[in-house]
Amino acid sequence: MAESDWDTVTVLRKKGPTAAQAKSKQAITAAQRRGEEVQTTKKWAAGQNKQHLVTKNTAKLDRETEELHHDRVPLEVGKVIQQGRQEKGLTQKDLATKINEKPQVIADYECGRAIPNNQVMGKIERAIGKSVIFFQNKNYYYYLDSVNHMFIFYHEQV
Repeated sequence: MAESDWDTVTVLRKKGPTAAQAKSKQAITAAQRRGEEVQTTKKWAAGQNKQHLVTKNTAKLDRETEELHHDRVPLEVGKVIQQGRQEKGLTQKDLATKINEKPQVIADYECGRAIPNNQVMGKIERAIGKSVIFFQNKNYYYYLDSVNHMFIFYHEQV
């Protein structure tokens, strides 16, 4: 009988609501009826979160009245990626898995549909062992290959 002392008080309480129950519409309206303070926040663009965002200034493009567009990866760079991938004996899916990207990303880079992302380009370079860095200057693309020879490709603005 040592557990039941006259001086100790045992308080029995219900557990509070779980996170899912506290967020329910029913719980919110009940709290409002009781006069409690209710704070609600809505997730913003939760379904549109993307791994690689376009870092170009899209607001600037929206303000312009001319026919403007983001520059894409040139086909020559896509061919270098494809050749390097085939030399290593990798499929697009294998290369994508190796660099933790989706296969569609590799396909876009090889076809010239992708907007250049330096992080992805760096991962591809390390995986295939070739440098695929290119620099754009007005209408010219400068491509630096693995032996550091500079090639100049003319790319017409569409």
